[in-house]
Amino acid sequence: MVSTGKECDPLRLDNQLCFPLYASARRIVAAYTPCLKKLGLTYAQYITLMVLWECHSISMHDLGERLYLDSGTLTPLLKKLESAGYVTRERQKQDERVVYITLTQQGQDLRHEALAVPEQMVCRLTRKGELFSEQEVSQLKSMLYRILAALE
Repeated sequence: MVSTGKECDPLRLDNQLCFPLYASARRIVAAYTPCLKKLGLTYAQYITLMVLWECHSISMHDLGERLYLDSGTLTPLLKKLESAGYVTRERQKQDERVVYITLTQQGQDLRHEALAVPEQMVCRLTRKGELFSEQEVSQLKSMLYRILAALE
């Protein structure tokens, strides 16, 4: 068999690691949309609330680091969550540059409804049989977090 050189072409889409990651991420977020629409949330709002369900209150800086989002992206997202009654934003008295985001009772109550989302997603991803074993999922997450760390 004669090589066409396509396997070595650095600009060939099929040779890129970033493309299947990008396309998979878009498809996964799109798959979340019907589940989250029932809760009135976007994917970005959902992952923001997931952090707050873990820690109840967090500085905007720390929240941005956890979510890999900058303040320009977080601010409008948090304003919408605040107007929906799920969070409050408050400047720290000692240093007004620091803004704390705190989960409200309504935001905490939403957690109960959101508990169904991960199971719904597993069902969507495994409709045609088991997509990945638990070990493969763990390995994939580990590799993806290694990529994130390498790009810090």
